[in-house]
Amino acid sequence: MTSPAQPSIIWTGTYTPDGGGRAAGIGAVSAGADGTLEWLGTAVKANSPSFLAVHPTLPVIYAVAEQAGTVQAYRRSGEFKLEAFGDQQPAGEAACHVAVDPLARFITVTCWGDGQVLLYELTRDGSITGPLTTPPSVDPHGSQTPGEPRPSRAHASLMLADGRVMTTDLGHDTLRIWTYEPGSGLRADHEVALPFGSGPRHLVQHASGSVFVVSEYSIEVFVLRADAGTFELINRGPATSGGSLPGDSAAEICLSENGDNAYVGVRGSNLISVLLVKADGAEVAPLADFPSRGDWPRHHLVRGQWLHVAHERSDDIATFALDPVSGFPGPLVNTLRTPSPTALVPAS
Repeated sequence: MTSPAQPSIIWTGTYTPDGGGRAAGIGAVSAGADGTLEWLGTAVKANSPSFLAVHPTLPVIYAVAEQAGTVQAYRRSGEFKLEAFGDQQPAGEAACHVAVDPLARFITVTCWGDGQVLLYELTRDGSITGPLTTPPSVDPHGSQTPGEPRPSRAHASLMLADGRVMTTDLGHDTLRIWTYEPGSGLRADHEVALPFGSGPRHLVQHASGSVFVVSEYSIEVFVLRADAGTFELINRGPATSGGSLPGDSAAEICLSENGDNAYVGVRGSNLISVLLVKADGAEVAPLADFPSRGDWPRHHLVRGQWLHVAHERSDDIATFALDPVSGFPGPLVNTLRTPSPTALVPAS
């Protein structure tokens, strides 16, 4: 295992020319204990591997190919190189997110283009089988758009602490909760409808059990908690302290390592908002907004005392030191040039 004093690897999801980007495939970055990042190079050539997930015990990662609509397993072959193994599996249109079960039983892929939520069971060596399909989403707000049905836009999956899976649907403003059934895939458990036009995008679970969901369109954070197994919306509020501008869209939400703060990235205004987690996870409140120091903060990652922000359009990753008391990002530590980063995923 890598010690805290040794550099660790962060894989970068990217857009390649088929997706309008400038990368060649999955990138590899070395992260030092002092917060500095070093570009190691392209780990493996791949077409628009826009999101990645790491196997919990094996040196294997999974990547969606967003433009091609596929998912592929890769294994490490050297310090920072990867090689494809197993068959490339079909997914849906604009497959934009992949997540892995912490017990290594399966991965899930969500597809923005056609709304599909797919499950692929894993073999002992980490290779992919499948896919197993799920029922399509039904818009709970369909009566508000008569004659103009809104397309389903499945966007992300979260492996819940109780073993279930929660997925977001940007197009239908819904959260869908699933139960895994070996050999069959995901069985629909229940759904939570969020306000019309909010656009739930990414989500994270707090140690309290609450799930925080950031909405791309309304730029809010929704708080959900399970009562007797059923999730309910218990709170909502703005994702930023200073509001948003036309053309802004929220992207990622993550937590500090102690769970006291949440961090939301907003594209357009190009900022990182710091929120305080209150009432044992029942509420989040924005504290302050900070420039992300780049263009289009697509994804960000907290590693210890460091915040790394991937800027898709300015081709860089900005690193900030986090204040141990306030949780606020301090001065810019460094900016690493790297092509079209869309996701930052630690190798371990």
